[in-house]
Amino acid sequence: MREVVSLHVGQAGVQVGARCWELFCLEHGIDPEGLIDRKCSKTHNEYSSFFSEQKCGRVTPRAVMVDLEPSAVECLRKGYHKKLFG
Repeated sequence: MREVVSLHVGQAGVQVGARCWELFCLEHGIDPEGLIDRKCSKTHNEYSSFFSEQKCGRVTPRAVMVDLEPSAVECLRKGYHKKLFG
């Protein structure tokens, strides 16, 4: 099994990373709260490379987002996918 950790640096990196994770969620049937639609995602291996599954059934992205200016990261914490990254 492979596990991928993505690193997003700077405002542009964080913003592009956020859009990338939105597409990963759509691709794997994961809603903005990190819950998996079992109809869309048939096997655990389809999303386990990019997402870490918690005991409660939610998934979180394997991502590190770094920026010296906190506004870009705060947009993730307060935005539409806040529960996914929280």
